[in-house]
Amino acid sequence: MERSSGTPASFRDLWAEIAPIGRDPASGGYLRYAFTEPELALRDWFRAQAARRDMTVTDDGNGNLFAWSGDPWPPDTVLTGSHFDSVPHGGGYDGPLGIVSAFLAVDRLPRDAAAKVGVVAFAEEEGGRFGVPCLGSRLFTGVIAPDRAAELRDAAGVGFAEALGARPAGARPDLLGRVAAVVELHIEQGRNLDVPVGVASAIWPHGRWRFDFTGDADHAGTTRMADRRDPMLTFAYTVLATNKEARLSGAHATMARVTVHPNATNAIPSLVRGWLDARAADAATLDALVEAVTKRAVDRAGRDGTGVRVEPESVSPEVAFDARLAERLAGALGGVPILPTGAGHDAGVLSGHVPTAMLFVRNPTGVSHSPAEHATDADCAAGVDALAFVLGTLT
Repeated sequence: MERSSGTPASFRDLWAEIAPIGRDPASGGYLRYAFTEPELALRDWFRAQAARRDMTVTDDGNGNLFAWSGDPWPPDTVLTGSHFDSVPHGGGYDGPLGIVSAFLAVDRLPRDAAAKVGVVAFAEEEGGRFGVPCLGSRLFTGVIAPDRAAELRDAAGVGFAEALGARPAGARPDLLGRVAAVVELHIEQGRNLDVPVGVASAIWPHGRWRFDFTGDADHAGTTRMADRRDPMLTFAYTVLATNKEARLSGAHATMARVTVHPNATNAIPSLVRGWLDARAADAATLDALVEAVTKRAVDRAGRDGTGVRVEPESVSPEVAFDARLAERLAGALGGVPILPTGAGHDAGVLSGHVPTAMLFVRNPTGVSHSPAEHATDADCAAGVDALAFVLGTLT
């Protein structure tokens, strides 16, 4: 394939190939869950892009795809890419922007440099189907055991191993040991960047905790108010407490996912299950926030006559990206901003094992995980330019 230039038109042409895939016509958002039809179509697109460039595609046995201009896994490999999967009704840029930009950036490299770069599409980064974020990169690095990953199930009861078509391979030190650096380009997910491109300094510590509120199922029309043990009341109080405690601590916390049993309009529920997403600038603040929310939930359950159990599902410590690499890249790009983020990424998982950096592309509205997520073609083309330059300095 002829080497292309990093223009808005060249970005727009490639972006248009994937833009319709998995888009919900009602919401305008994307339903690209791992190993479902839309995400599999994007994987086919990945293979087709590799074929157009005479690249070889490999996988690591964990659902992660890699494309190579030269021999797979050369010594001192530089990996770049992101993920295809989305949150429910999410935006189109979160993840795929990094993969489209990676192919375009490799197009601009000299052949000897391109031969050292692997374009990667990580599996199940959002955790939208199997509940554990960055699952593919966690498996690849050994952060999660393959047996545990194999047993994860989606809402329909399908296991991760079944969706993958095999038991996941787990840690691949034989491959990871060949990686000299990782660079992930991603849309910035807040309104913190006022120039087209920036460099990440750190990822806030963050996690997901499952709250199970239990009570007694009963008839909504005949059970006296004084006789009820309604876990929905405890849940509702905890949602409000989450908001208040986050504001008091200067952190971010959300309880936006909930399931109810038996989930009938005329029945008092016996179980309300809610998931807390909490993030803070440091681990001490995060720990104090989760402890405060848990205490408020337990105290309220005592008054409501209900029960509450809290289980951490995934907790990620603060990630500080390689400071010297970040400063080097920011300087090489003309002194662009270096900024932290509250969003988790595969690059954060890889950073504990190899030198890792992230490039951010400006998000003019600051909206993400929403159909309104957006970046201009001009800024995306600037991101491709920056990524190509960075890869050139690392190869």
